[in-house]
Amino acid sequence: MSETASKKTIWKVIGASSMGTLIEWYDFFIFGSLAVVLSTKFFPSDNPTAAFLSTLATFAAGFVVRPFGALFFGRLGDIIGRKYTFMATLILMGGATFLIGCIPSYETIGFLAPLLVLVLRLLQGLALGGEYGGAATYVAEHAPEGQRGYWTSWIQTTATFGLFISLLVILVTKTFLTDEQFDLWGWRIPFILSIFMVYVSYLIRKNMDESPAFKKAKDEGKTSTNPLKESFGNKYNMKFVLLALFGAAMGQGVVWYTGQFYSMSYMKTVMNVESDQVDSLLGVALLLGTPFFVVFGWLSDKVGRKWVMLTGMLVAVFAYRPIYETMYQTTNLANKQEVVENTVRKAEIVKNGTVNDSVYTIQQTFADGTTYSQITKRHLENGKAKVVDGKISEVVKKTTHITNTDRWKLIGLIWIQVIFITMVYGPIAAFLVEMFPVKIRYTSMSLPYHIGNGIFGGLLPAVSTYLVTNAKVNGDPQFYLEGLWYPIGIAAICFIIGAIYISNKDRNVN
Repeated sequence: MSETASKKTIWKVIGASSMGTLIEWYDFFIFGSLAVVLSTKFFPSDNPTAAFLSTLATFAAGFVVRPFGALFFGRLGDIIGRKYTFMATLILMGGATFLIGCIPSYETIGFLAPLLVLVLRLLQGLALGGEYGGAATYVAEHAPEGQRGYWTSWIQTTATFGLFISLLVILVTKTFLTDEQFDLWGWRIPFILSIFMVYVSYLIRKNMDESPAFKKAKDEGKTSTNPLKESFGNKYNMKFVLLALFGAAMGQGVVWYTGQFYSMSYMKTVMNVESDQVDSLLGVALLLGTPFFVVFGWLSDKVGRKWVMLTGMLVAVFAYRPIYETMYQTTNLANKQEVVENTVRKAEIVKNGTVNDSVYTIQQTFADGTTYSQITKRHLENGKAKVVDGKISEVVKKTTHITNTDRWKLIGLIWIQVIFITMVYGPIAAFLVEMFPVKIRYTSMSLPYHIGNGIFGGLLPAVSTYLVTNAKVNGDPQFYLEGLWYPIGIAAICFIIGAIYISNKDRNVN
């Protein structure tokens, strides 16, 4: 085969694999991008903090179940082939996402709502557990020798583009709807749209050929009859599975979720920045940082995967606290001068169905153009504030609208975190594929990747939000930084293990 024909084939493989993987990530990320809204739809509204934490826990559940998807679909991928397995994951993911958009709210069907959301979220996690390993393996087994880091890094961009597109779809939907329409039914549109994208991707993937390495192994009768036993029952192979997890994947997982998810949650819930502004600035930072996945994937072909990934982890460990301190102080109203004569305070009684709410609003303007609003809503019973568990039941919504200067500063700080992500994530697909033989590769590489990302990474938003909330309740003046101890600790441990035990040599995937 000529070099031109070979490049044409690999681009076709990348296009078909990336399209499906991108849509699966879009489906998966829509839930996280809309977490603040979903917490008001599928959970009781009496305690907004508990509702938001419950939403994050449901979001995390999708990540936690990913290793089981890796085992189930990885086994199928090593027995029947890469192509048909990740076609099945695509359909499962798309169906679950579409159905989340159809579930009635908590007010309509009660506790059945969060239960159904949890079940569908678990199905999403299972599907994603089988998708990534298949796509990465498929591309790596088509890639020319010495260029696997470069070619598989294109698959790595799909996760970030998936998040970017999920944010874009939400922003476009909000643009054409009023706030009330979006809150009432518009939030369902991004979920329902996914079914059309999944169908297009299915048509593309249907015409793909099987991976040449797997096809050759199957023709020669060298495929595994029991991939799970050979992957995890074999001490020699199990050693590499554990090394892949604790020396690379878990550090990569927490660095990735800190930059893409914790930063988003942090700006919305700790810094109280307006949701639309957070989505737009995160989208810009992701778009500017995404090309570096390919840069560091290419670099790993030249200097080896190990030190590119470990350098990203090490820099992140030392940079996170200064970065998040700067982010917090950028929008900290205590650092800004209030224009007192423009402050508006308003108290009113608003009818809410058959009951009344007491609503108290404060609107403040600051000298640099920043605006802040705080709306405190209390449910009334017989003219008095409702009491739940000995406390007055109230919902407080704080929103800070930032200036362009602050916005670009935050974009820069998020972009730096995206660069850390590209360093650890760009080379990892090639790194994992090269660690394991063809006949058990799908199973062996999927498990450490999805434990690292699904459990160590996926638990990060919920664990970090809990640490911040707990520190705030206990009066810690730097409560806003406490959530970072989780990713810092995991990344530091991973760096030490990886530096000591991981080899820097590439291996022949065939």
